[in-house]
Amino acid sequence: MRSRSRDVTSSLPCPCEIPPPRPHRRHRRGRFPAPARPRDRTGIIAPPARSANGLCPERPIILDRLDSHGKARPVSQHRVQRRLAAILVADIVGYSRMMRADEAATLSRLKRLRGDLLDPRITEYGGRLVKSTGDGLLAEFPSAVDAVQYAVDVQDAIAAADPGSDGDPMRLRIGINLGDVVVEGDDLLGDGVNVAARIESIARPGGICISASVYDQVRHKLDLDFEDRGLREVKNIAEPVRTYAVNPKSLARNAGAAADDERLVIADAPSIAVLPFDNMSGDAEQDYFSDGITEDIITDLSKVSRLMVIARNSSFTYKGRAVDVKQVARELGVRHVLEGSVRKAGNRVRVTAQLIDGATGGHVWAERYDRVLEDIFAIQDEITLAIVDELKVRLDLGEKDRLGTKPSANVEAYDMALHGREKLMASVSPASKDEAIAMFERARALDPDFVAPYVGLAFAHLMSYTNAWPPDPDASLDHALDLAHKAIDLDANDPLASRAYAVALLWKRRLDEACGELGRATALAPNDSELLATRGNMLVYMHEPDAAVESLEKAIRLDPLYPDMWLHFLGHAYFMKGDYETAARYLRERILRQPDTDLSRTMLASAYGHLGRVDEARRLWNEVFEVNPHYSLEQKERVLPYKDPSDWNRFVDGLKKAGLPR
Repeated sequence: MRSRSRDVTSSLPCPCEIPPPRPHRRHRRGRFPAPARPRDRTGIIAPPARSANGLCPERPIILDRLDSHGKARPVSQHRVQRRLAAILVADIVGYSRMMRADEAATLSRLKRLRGDLLDPRITEYGGRLVKSTGDGLLAEFPSAVDAVQYAVDVQDAIAAADPGSDGDPMRLRIGINLGDVVVEGDDLLGDGVNVAARIESIARPGGICISASVYDQVRHKLDLDFEDRGLREVKNIAEPVRTYAVNPKSLARNAGAAADDERLVIADAPSIAVLPFDNMSGDAEQDYFSDGITEDIITDLSKVSRLMVIARNSSFTYKGRAVDVKQVARELGVRHVLEGSVRKAGNRVRVTAQLIDGATGGHVWAERYDRVLEDIFAIQDEITLAIVDELKVRLDLGEKDRLGTKPSANVEAYDMALHGREKLMASVSPASKDEAIAMFERARALDPDFVAPYVGLAFAHLMSYTNAWPPDPDASLDHALDLAHKAIDLDANDPLASRAYAVALLWKRRLDEACGELGRATALAPNDSELLATRGNMLVYMHEPDAAVESLEKAIRLDPLYPDMWLHFLGHAYFMKGDYETAARYLRERILRQPDTDLSRTMLASAYGHLGRVDEARRLWNEVFEVNPHYSLEQKERVLPYKDPSDWNRFVDGLKKAGLPR
C-alpha cells in the first residue's frame, strides 16, 4: 500500500458492467425480490477465488419460448418436466491456447478424443450426451455412480494416452452434480446443471470435482479416495455448495500410473504465488484478517514490474487445503511459493512466513514476527521487501517508496476496511453492499485520510449502479465518481483508486479520460491481473481490439484460473477484430461455464450470423429471452460505451444477417 493507503480493496469486484434495463416506473415497487438477481454484465469482474469475486444469487430460468412473431408464449402453454439426474460437465484445459498454437492439429486431436473416447463411453455407462460446445460437453447419467465411473475412466485413459505430436496433452476438467433438472426438449436446465458447471470450473486440470449429493451416493460404492474441499460459494446459487475432489492418487491407482496435472510453462523471470495465510487464531471469524494480510502482500508485490505475481483469484483456490508446494508451483507456473500463518490475540499478532523453492520444495527464507497489532503494516512491508531481496529483483525508481508506505495510523480503521471488503466480495446483493458501505463509512470516520474506505465505497456505489438497485442509479454513478476522485486526491499513487475512477468515467462515456486513468493505474501496478483485464475490456470499447487481446492474455498468464467473464472479454475483442470463429470459441466456452448468460449468447448469435450459421443464431436468440425476459437491444445500445459507432453496427449487422431480431 501507498501513502496512507494499503489496497484492502484490491480484490473487490469492479462493477464496470451493463446496468440491466429499468422496468416501467409503475413496476418499481418490489422489483428486486430477495435474493437479488443481477443481470449478466460486461465489466470487470474480479475474479472468483471464492466467489467473493462476483458471485450473484440465482437468476430464475424462464421457460417461455418465442412464437413465430418473436413474442413470448405464456408459461401455461408449457408442461414443465422435471427429473433427478446426475449431470456431468467437462471441458478441455488450455484449449484456447492450443488453438492459437496450432488450430488444425488441435481440432484433429479433439475430434479423435471425442470420437474414440468421450462420446462412446457416455453410452457405455448408460448416459446421454445433452450438448457439446466446441471444447466442452454436458452429459446426464442415470446414477451418480455411473457418472463418476465414467469420469474416472476417461481421465485415466487420457492420462495413459500418447500426449500428441506436440507433447502437449489434452486434459479435462470434470464437474459432477446430482440434482433436479428441468427438461426442455433434448436440453436440460436448472440448478442441477448450473451447479455442475460451476464446480467443473474449480476442478484441477486432469481432475474431477463432485458435489456433496454425488459424494453421498458414491463414497461407499467406489474404491476411490476423496478430498473435502469445503464449502464453495457457487455463482447464481443462494447457498454454498460443499465440494469434493477425487484424490489424484485414486486416479493413479485406477490407471496404474500417476496422472500429472497440466504444467504451465515456468516463467523465465522471477515469479511467485502467495498462498492464503492460515488463520491460527482459533476463530473462523478472523479469516478476514489473515486473508487481508495475504491480499495486501499480493497487491504490493504486483507493483514490482520485474516480478510475476499470480493473482489472488488463482492462489486462493488453495485456501484451506493441505497442498504440495511443488505441485502448486507446477500448476501455476511459478518458481517460488510464499506460505504463512497469522495469529491475532488482543493487541498482539504473530505472523510467520516461508518462501519456498517450487522446484525442490526447500525453504529459501523464513521468518516469524511477534509484534503489537499496530505493527501489522510494518510486518507486511518487511515480508514484501524480504521476498524482493531473496529473489534478487531490481526495483525501478519509485517502486521501493511505494512498497514501504503506511496506510493508516488507526488499526481499527484498517480492520473495519477489511471487514467492508469481505462483505462486498461475499455476494452481489443489496444487503451485502449495504453492510459493506456501513463498514467503509465507519473506517472513514475513524481516519478521514485513509484512502481504502473511499475506494471501497466507490466500488460499492458502482455495484449499485450496474445492478440498478436504487431508484436513481445515475446518482450512484455520480457518487462513485466523486468518491474515487477523492481517493486519488488522498493518494495519487493508489492503483485501485485510479481503477475505480476509470470505470466510473467509462460509464460516463468519458472514454479517453477513462483509458488515461487506467493507464496510470497499470503503470503503478504492472502485474495486477484485474487491472490488465479491466484495461483489455476498456480497449475493446476504445476500438482497439488488438491491444485488448494483448492485455487480456497477459492478465490470464497472471491468473491461470481466471474468471469466466474474461472469456467474454476475449470473445468480444476477437469479434471486433472480425475473427468470428475465434470469438465463437471463447463465447461458447463462456456459455458452458455460465449457462445463464444473456450477454455472451447475444454476441455468439451475432457471430453466427456473420458466419452464415443462421439456425444456430436463432436458437441462441430464443435462449436469450429464457435467461433474461427483459433483454432489450435498445437498452444495450443506450448504455454500451462504444467510442466508434461502427462497433455497435457490427454487432447489430450479425443479428440482421440471421434475420434477427424477429
